[in-house]
This record gives sequence, structure tokens and C-alpha cells, in this order.
Amino acid sequence: MPILRKYLDASIVGLNIYLAIQFYDPDAWDARYLTGALLSVLTFFLIGEMSGLYRRWNGAGLIQELGHVATVWLGTLLVMLLTAYAFKITGELSRIALGIWFIATPLLLGLWRILRQLLLRSLRRHGYSTHAAAIAGADETGVRIARVIDDPGKFGFRLDGFYDDREQGRLAFDGEKKGDFKTLVERAKKGDIDTVYITLPIMAEDRIRYLIEELADTTASVYMVPDFFISNVLQGRWTNFNEMEVVSVYDTPFAGVEGIFKRGQDIVFSSLLLILLALPMLAIALGVRLSSPGPVLFKQRRYGLDGKEILVWKFRSMRVCEDGGVIQQAQRNDPRVTPFGAFLRRTSLDELPQFINVFMGEMSIVGPRPHAVAHNEQYRELIRGYMLRHKVKPGITGWAQVNGWRGETDDLEKMRRRVEHDLWYMRNWSFWLDMKIFFMTIYQVLFSQRAY
Repeated sequence: MPILRKYLDASIVGLNIYLAIQFYDPDAWDARYLTGALLSVLTFFLIGEMSGLYRRWNGAGLIQELGHVATVWLGTLLVMLLTAYAFKITGELSRIALGIWFIATPLLLGLWRILRQLLLRSLRRHGYSTHAAAIAGADETGVRIARVIDDPGKFGFRLDGFYDDREQGRLAFDGEKKGDFKTLVERAKKGDIDTVYITLPIMAEDRIRYLIEELADTTASVYMVPDFFISNVLQGRWTNFNEMEVVSVYDTPFAGVEGIFKRGQDIVFSSLLLILLALPMLAIALGVRLSSPGPVLFKQRRYGLDGKEILVWKFRSMRVCEDGGVIQQAQRNDPRVTPFGAFLRRTSLDELPQFINVFMGEMSIVGPRPHAVAHNEQYRELIRGYMLRHKVKPGITGWAQVNGWRGETDDLEKMRRRVEHDLWYMRNWSFWLDMKIFFMTIYQVLFSQRAY
């Protein structure tokens, strides 16, 4: 139950700071810590509600829920740190006690969810706490839904069967349907079916309207599952526009709290990395200056968020600084690359100035790699959905790069695969996915030979 989850979360977030203080310095507890505990609970609930943490059921598995909890907690920490900094009380607080609180709280929030999931799976596999689910539409989409439902321990559903008005020979699956739509409605009215998934194609408007109208006279939960015709939406969700319900087809995944958290993540990491890399970057700048004539930094026009042009910074690695209407991609043994530039490109050290772009808000640490404006204009006419990459800020590294689609794209298929990976990242973004990409990037920088 959502209310139980809220009470447990409040107990963990609020009491944990008290226990951490009592463990380290019992005499330190005062009104400041009490205020901080109440504010942290309020902030956690606010971010959790806005991001959907307490929705009754959203089909997410345990890993996704744990990632969601961690994201909400990190957002809470960011707010708390900014608040403490604004009121200039960071130096008055116990860093060790707060460190214990920072680490222990997400562990406990995750632990009770794991225990709950294990208990629920055990109960469901023994026939308890399950719900009958029916599929309206015996087609490929319905079969995919059935594969998910067929594990009662995971989501608590037991598959009642497929229902369809078409003859058995016209159905796109090998199994037997349980009945027609009239039978489905009758069973739902009797209470034999708790959930209905409508997987009919969007052009079957009359049958969809019939099911929705008839099932309104039941207590069953009804879900529409889009077919292939509309399944390629980017961050599709319902929203309210002047009291009218509209569904987004192409939208950014970083709206609202997600955008604030993503920006905060970029500011924190880029600031730390720029401090740590300041001396190495000065050494690289000196190496570029001494190794070949020309500027230290190369600035190239590329498309940023919403397709607006930005100047992306790199250490110059070539003898030329191309930024015109036609740009030749770097190739293996490219004569334009200087000897020192080859080393920079091979180790990806030439990309380090882009952390300045991240800090300035023009880029993100993780996101689709920005391409030169000339290449954007070329590929947007050849690859469907290419410009959707620009619904988010471009990144220093991305899902495409850590999956092997890095370097020269000397044929259209390579660029198409890169775009597919970029769009997958945008549909599936999470804090943990960003961390995974970040550490995979470090590994590839150390051991990959694809960059040149």
C-alpha cells in the first residue's frame, strides 16, 4: 500500500539522522538537526510524489524501483546541501554523523523494499495476492504482454487468457483464445477479471471504443498497450493542457524534477573533475602549443539542446580547424592529425575541455554525442528520428559510444545504429544508467583502440 510505503520511508529518513547523531555524538542533537530531519522527510516526499515513486503500480521491477529510490534520495541530498550552504551552517554540523546518515538511509530504504519484494513473490507463487489479467487482442503485442504476466511472482498477475472477436485462423499467435470480447466483458462484470490489457492496433477504433465503454461498467483496471504504429514515442505520457488531456509523443525525459536532478548531477561532477584535472589540462595545453602551430583549443559549432547551436571545446589535435559546410570525419592514420594530437585522440584527452561546456550548462556528462552542424544537416535527411537526439543536452560520452558505436561513421548503417542507441538512452534514462555509462567510458578509454 502506498500509505505504508510513505510511513516506512518517513521513519527511515527522519529517524536515521537522529540515530546517526546518537551513535556519534548524543549531546549534539538540537533544533537544527530536528529541522533538518523534518525538511529531509518533506523534500523526499515532494520529490518522490513528483517523480511517481508512490504510484500504486507502474510495472517497474525491483531494480528499477531501487534506482528510483536512489535517485529521489540523491535529489533530497542535493536540496539539503544547498539549503545548509545557503544558511551557512555546513561548518556547524557533524560531517561524520551526516555521512553515516547519507549512506545508511538509502541502504535501509532499499533493504525493506527488497524484503517486501521477496515476501510478495513468495506469497504470489503460492497463489496469494494475485490478480487475474486478460488480454484483449490476440496479436504480437498481446503475446509480449503475456510473457511478462506469465510470471506471477514478479508482478502478481495470473494470465486469464486471450480474448478476440476474430476467428482462430486469423489470429497472430499459436495459442487458443478464451473467448470473444463479449465474453471478456461478462467475466469482468462478474469480477472474474481484475485487469484488462487492450493490445488492439490503433486503427481498430470501433472495437477499442466498445471495450472501453463496456468495461466502464466493471471494476477492472484497463490499460491500453500501443501497437507498433505508435510504440516509437519518445517519453510518451499524458499531461494536462488547459483542462484538456493530451499525450506527448516526442518530449524530453528531463522535464521537472528529472531535469533539476540531471543538472545538479552535471554541476557537481563537472566541478569536481575540473578541479582534479586542472593541472593535467594545463600540461596538455602546453603540449598542444609546443607540438604544432595554432590555437590550443578547437571550438566547433554543433547542435545542442532543441537544435540550438553551441560551441563545443576540444584540445586541438589536428593541423586544421574545420567548421564549414563540409567536414571530413577523422580516419585511421589521418594526415591532418598531429603526433601529439593522435595521443590525445587515442586516450580521449582531447575531450576534457568539454567539462567546461557541461559546467556552463551547454552539455551534459552523459548524453548523445554532438555532431558537427554539417553532419547533422546531412544525416537528418537520411535517418528517421535523427533530430530527436537534440531533445536532451549532448554529452561527453553516451550509450552509443560505450556499446562500440564510437569513432568514424563511414557508412549510413553505423550512424543509424548510433542514433538507435541514443534514443534508447533517452527512453530509459536513470541515474544508475548514467553511472554505468560513466564507468564503462573510463574502461574503454583505458583499453579501447577505436578512437583515432
